[in-house]
Amino acid sequence: MSAENAQSLTLVQAVRDGLYGEMERDEDVLVMGEDVGKNGGVFRATQGLHEEFGEDRVIDTPLAESGIIGTAIGMAAYGLRPVPEMQFSGFMYPAFDQLVSHAARLRTRSRGRYTCPMTVRAPYGGGIRAPEHHSESKEAFYVHEPGLKVVVPSTPGDAKGLLAASIRDPDPVVFLEPKLIYRAFREDVPEETYATELGAAKVRREGEDISVFTWGAMTRPTVEAAEDLAGEGIDAEVVDLRTLKPMDTDAILDSFRKTGRAAVVHEAPKTGGLAGEIIATIQEEALLYQEAPITRITGFDVPFPLYALEDYYLPEPARIKDGITEAVEF
Repeated sequence: MSAENAQSLTLVQAVRDGLYGEMERDEDVLVMGEDVGKNGGVFRATQGLHEEFGEDRVIDTPLAESGIIGTAIGMAAYGLRPVPEMQFSGFMYPAFDQLVSHAARLRTRSRGRYTCPMTVRAPYGGGIRAPEHHSESKEAFYVHEPGLKVVVPSTPGDAKGLLAASIRDPDPVVFLEPKLIYRAFREDVPEETYATELGAAKVRREGEDISVFTWGAMTRPTVEAAEDLAGEGIDAEVVDLRTLKPMDTDAILDSFRKTGRAAVVHEAPKTGGLAGEIIATIQEEALLYQEAPITRITGFDVPFPLYALEDYYLPEPARIKDGITEAVEF
């Protein structure tokens, strides 16, 4: 990538750039949701698309999440590639039945006659001082459902590439955008369209002493913690999973076999969170490499708190450092 064909974008700008590129590339791609048209979306992820592509491809909908997803499923079944937006992932519960009972099952129910090329975008996670129902991390809900893919980017470049790959995918994808880092930093992103492979993790920091698996908004504080620990003699490897389903188990196991120790960092509650699934996979496939109990550094088993306790709830570098150190010193 050269400077001539790159632009410095935030994550939410990269999402908008990815949508623009896919809509320009494929006239079957359309955007729909509450206020995504003339208003440009609650976070401005669709700003300007209505003016560029018109009301037939950028559709303002009623405030009715089940109706949005149900309509998008019908569009997808008949050959379009809808990208419905949920204003916040905490509003997806009314649409959950449409996702698991219809979108996820369309391929198997029709014996392959129909697929559902639909990408559901949703800002998710905490950290922006939002009210109730705006900050949950329910990725485990969707990972558990056969037929759905689940993607969580952690950088602007990945947001654009993974979104393009999701839109081009023949099956339904839940694309969870960590709104905490929507505008937290910038990165050079190629101007041209490109797709980043789904199901491929990325090593954000090489290390030899312990493997730390994470994704989304937790990637940056995890890398920060790893860099701090390097000065204290602990060399942590940080693996950003990027796609939670399909999950890159080869990358997880390769890293673990190298270090023999692991920690998992996510902001969802500990019980039933994906850390348990990752640890079980390691136990099944690489038990004889294990040198210490695997640490979970997560949110707590409580409803996501309001403002005063939000920073305490989310794993931050100091808590991540403590968890990693505990696993290394076992």
